[in-house]
Amino acid sequence: MANNPLQQSIHHLIDYAHVKAEHIVPAITQLLEKNKKIVEQIAAKEAPLSWESYIEYLDIASAPLWRAWHIVNHLNAVVNTPELRAAYNEVLPKVTEYSTWLGLNKNLYNHYKAIKASPEFNTLSPTRQRIIELALRDFKLSGVELEGEDKEHYAKISEEMAQLSQKFSENALDAVDNWAYFVNDEKDLAGLPQDAINAAAEAAKADGKTGYKFTLKMPSYLPVMQYAQNATLRETLYRGFTTIASDQGDPRFNNADNIEKLLALRQEEAHLLGYQHFADMRLETRMADSAPQVVQFLRDLANKAKPFAQKDVEEIRTFAKEKLGIDTLNPWDYSYISEQLRQSKYAYSDEEVKQFFPEDTVIKGFITVIEKLFQVTFEPIEASVWHADVNVYSIKDKQKLIGYLYMDLYARTGKQSGAWVDSERSRHVYGDTYIPPIVYLTCNFTPKTGDKPALLTLDDIITLFHESGHALHALLSEVNEPAASPFSSVEWDAIELPSQFMENFVWEWAVIEQLSRHWQTNEKLPKTLYNKMLAAKNFQSGMQTVRQIEFALFDMLIHQSNHQLTIQDVLEILNTVRQEVAVIIPPSWNRFPHNFSHLFAGGYGAGYYSYKWAEVLSADAYSLFEENKVADGSTLNPDIGALFRKEILAVGGSIPAAEFFKNFRGRDPKPDALLRHNGMLNK
Repeated sequence: MANNPLQQSIHHLIDYAHVKAEHIVPAITQLLEKNKKIVEQIAAKEAPLSWESYIEYLDIASAPLWRAWHIVNHLNAVVNTPELRAAYNEVLPKVTEYSTWLGLNKNLYNHYKAIKASPEFNTLSPTRQRIIELALRDFKLSGVELEGEDKEHYAKISEEMAQLSQKFSENALDAVDNWAYFVNDEKDLAGLPQDAINAAAEAAKADGKTGYKFTLKMPSYLPVMQYAQNATLRETLYRGFTTIASDQGDPRFNNADNIEKLLALRQEEAHLLGYQHFADMRLETRMADSAPQVVQFLRDLANKAKPFAQKDVEEIRTFAKEKLGIDTLNPWDYSYISEQLRQSKYAYSDEEVKQFFPEDTVIKGFITVIEKLFQVTFEPIEASVWHADVNVYSIKDKQKLIGYLYMDLYARTGKQSGAWVDSERSRHVYGDTYIPPIVYLTCNFTPKTGDKPALLTLDDIITLFHESGHALHALLSEVNEPAASPFSSVEWDAIELPSQFMENFVWEWAVIEQLSRHWQTNEKLPKTLYNKMLAAKNFQSGMQTVRQIEFALFDMLIHQSNHQLTIQDVLEILNTVRQEVAVIIPPSWNRFPHNFSHLFAGGYGAGYYSYKWAEVLSADAYSLFEENKVADGSTLNPDIGALFRKEILAVGGSIPAAEFFKNFRGRDPKPDALLRHNGMLNK
């Protein structure tokens, strides 16, 4: 297809506004065919080849394909339409088949082995040597040493898993998009912030109906759970949310079969490659050494956190009984009572706080903080985008372009829920050519309503800073080879280090002051309100910690099973984990796994523990800023920021995470800072 925007030069920005569903199949098909011919020609050459004639040559040749595929993946997640989905599903098996074929290509594998064994290897930079060693490892994990039926079976498994993950994701999206609850009487909305009521009224009006429409998307769901006095309304949304894509919800979107099949195929894949189970296979590419080590890490953390979590729950129950006259708590009551308790203890509400955080001021202050810490500049630019909400920035260092950032911040129909960062293309430098990275930062904040600007909650701001850490990791990498970019080769359990690290700055007065401006009065956030927020920082941190441990332990245990699990087995394992670490046990009809996209559609299978693992690293890294505060008492120290950039962000995946952490901190990580930051050190 002539003038296909997906086939624009790798050196130019993509014309997103003109990418249509009909561009996807021809672009990806043509690029796959072209790349396969190039690979076949290279694979047939006599070994040993050189770095330039083999690895760099293939990187350059394959960049347009993988860039186009990243774009298609991204659009599928942020502007999903029936036409785009159909095109995506048509090319997904082709891309999966090609990727599997690459991983099983023995000639390519032998070329890597030949370079490793050649005299040239010792002349290569440490980064290039690491790329070759990681490639050899990844070829083995891709089944390259399999033969005959095993090889064919592996290829079939890979394709099936890709399709099942996509179907899981589609079911979760469709289950949310097809669920709605209408309220006709405004009296039933007592306690809800006016913003949430207005948004619900606008949503109903957009559907051609009167009254108020509520959905399971976070901007609609959370205010109900936190503020609605109407327990029936809370229960209705809680039931909807906790049964997304399950047998307890709309049967068209039930993910039970997808979970069973994915777990079975992951087990088969691991056995084919000689591993006892999927968790062992996945940990080959992680900082953690073994599944038992991870389980022990989680249980040790649970033992430290659970007493604090139990105190949190007891405080909620006592408050409910003494102040609200509620003797028996249902699962849909906890968020509501917690918010009442927090307001009682700290005399402020999330609704009060967010009036001080209009999106334009938050983004301006957020950019200022990053510029100060890491000595870069953000320049807004005009560029073609996939939706009017998207803003684009060029990131510069002393006027030199180092990358582009696309920010897409608001929830809408057809957009996957949650927040994430992905990369359209990685930094690549060869000869005189410099290709800067392009990064997407995606969130799901509440959009503006009428004349009122978008107002961000404190949680929204923390999410923004979290995702910025991922974005900075990709944008500030100084690694010239794409195969050693952060998202390509940083160990999964360290990939959250920069993101969780950035969250800490939200709690700095010097930062929060810059982010704030009352949207009506222009007044800065009062220091008295900030002090209340700070006092409440660790409110229910014990409960939040054991909740994350519950997810992570469940993940590790289902991926260590040596027999095929039914969905009932999965739910029983989850229940066993809850009995061990949870302090609030959900009802039996809760179907949390059916919407756990991180595990079944997002690459976190046998890796969810990485959030807590990396939190130890990130808290310890931030403690160096705490030890080196600047004159105003804040941690915004550009000298330590420069060190963090140099030793962690700039090195990407060119060295192991344990090594780059030690280079920054001067020692191995310690958990003390994490426990201190969460108020979980016994005094």
